[in-house]
Amino acid sequence: MKGAADRAIRPDEIIVDLFAGGGGASEGIRQALGRHPDLAVNHDEDAIACHTANHPTTEHACASVWNVEPRVACAGRPVGLLWASPDCRHFSRAAGGRPKWKSVRALPGVVLTWATRVRPRVIVVENVREFLGWGPLLEDGRPCPDRIGRSFNVWVGRLRGLGYRVQWRELCAADLGAPTIRTRLIVVARCDDAPIVWPQPTHHRVPGLFGQPWRTAAEIIDWSLPCPSIFDRRRPLADKTLARVAEGVRRYVLDAAEPFVVSVTHAGGFRGQSLRAPLATVTCANRGEKALVVPTLVQTGYGERAGQAPRVPGLDKPLGTLVAGGGKHALVSAFLAGCGGRAGQSPPKSVAAPMNTITAKADQILVAAFVAQHNGGVIGRGAGEPVSTISTAGSQQNLVECALSDTDRAGAERVAAFMIRYNGLNIGQDLREPLGSVTSKPRFALVTVHGIPLPIADIGMRMLAVDELRRAQGFPDGYDLTAGGRLSKTAQIRLIGNSVVPAVAAAVVRANLASHRAAELAA
Repeated sequence: MKGAADRAIRPDEIIVDLFAGGGGASEGIRQALGRHPDLAVNHDEDAIACHTANHPTTEHACASVWNVEPRVACAGRPVGLLWASPDCRHFSRAAGGRPKWKSVRALPGVVLTWATRVRPRVIVVENVREFLGWGPLLEDGRPCPDRIGRSFNVWVGRLRGLGYRVQWRELCAADLGAPTIRTRLIVVARCDDAPIVWPQPTHHRVPGLFGQPWRTAAEIIDWSLPCPSIFDRRRPLADKTLARVAEGVRRYVLDAAEPFVVSVTHAGGFRGQSLRAPLATVTCANRGEKALVVPTLVQTGYGERAGQAPRVPGLDKPLGTLVAGGGKHALVSAFLAGCGGRAGQSPPKSVAAPMNTITAKADQILVAAFVAQHNGGVIGRGAGEPVSTISTAGSQQNLVECALSDTDRAGAERVAAFMIRYNGLNIGQDLREPLGSVTSKPRFALVTVHGIPLPIADIGMRMLAVDELRRAQGFPDGYDLTAGGRLSKTAQIRLIGNSVVPAVAAAVVRANLASHRAAELAA
């Protein structure tokens, strides 16, 4: 067994990123080894523009991987690492039962070409877990059910025939420090004498004595962005979407076990904390507002069957996988706010003192939220969970917010009627009774804050922003997805949805090729 120094990437070896996209794998390689890839190949001009902006020392080839001759591209230089992330559309379950393209399903074959002609010392292939089922197609373009996995086994056999040892595992990005539960199959092949090493999880769904808890959706959300009401839209939301929102509000606002305390400022980023921790220092900046948030991620749009119970995971988990077809998540939040004044009008007070009394003068703005997702038949997730898979369209992920007011009775009636219509809740209190006196006449959807029940007066929903999706996928701040302002929002989201989670690439490369010195430089 070779030591770490023998296994590490050598200065004379080059690094190649095939199917490089916007640079998720390349960013992970940079983090692990302290250097950018030497060659990146992708056929998409937007992807190459983005990759060039962030990896300026890399040589770029905007061409089909089939049209790049490995020996010419490498110019006699030995290849220490070949990373390949072939198009997964025609393996993924997200493609449904539609006919497949043989040309797309054959893309992993280009790895064999590189292995034959330039013999990379280490090869890493990333794809969806369904890649294991790669097999021949029927005449109608659908996978043959009797030959599932045959093409994958032949492909592995050919790699082994070329002298490579081959192993594969499924890795969840949340286990490796990213705030998304995107799970991908990783195949590692190497032809030297060093063993294949798998990274150990650094984060855990239920952390024990060692390890950290999963990162959450709450930390990637910009809570300062407004959410327009679901009731006053020029184009009404689909009935199924409204039903999912109602179920998310019930699970993650009305029945939430533990809300979050966040600062509602315009400084950007998440500045929140669990209610189990002391309240952070309240400053005069941005009026020092605080907000109570119970966040949820709603996931919708994968076509539930009639009568099928919706699935609504909590926000104490990472966001689900971010897929290329659309970021099927929506953030739903219930605002619990007193009316009659503006937040921050009260003078600042010591954090040692209790929170102000909740009154009609709105000394604090309280926000309960969750992230809705419009695909996959999932209602959503709580903000304390990781983000689920982001798709290339991105339009399916929304932040939903519910605003509470003890004076907006018309709004409270509207919300109560909405909740009763979509999930039959027996909620609230008679409008004629004093606030907090719950009677047998259900009129309000009430949320109790510090022992005081407040009615939800409005529900808002907005799409997750590009920067929120970027952070969810694990790209660092400063990573330029615009290619210097060239790329549209749609193009940026598509690149995010198609990207490798950098934390996963970094962990795999670091485990197999990084020296201690390289890890220090990358950090």
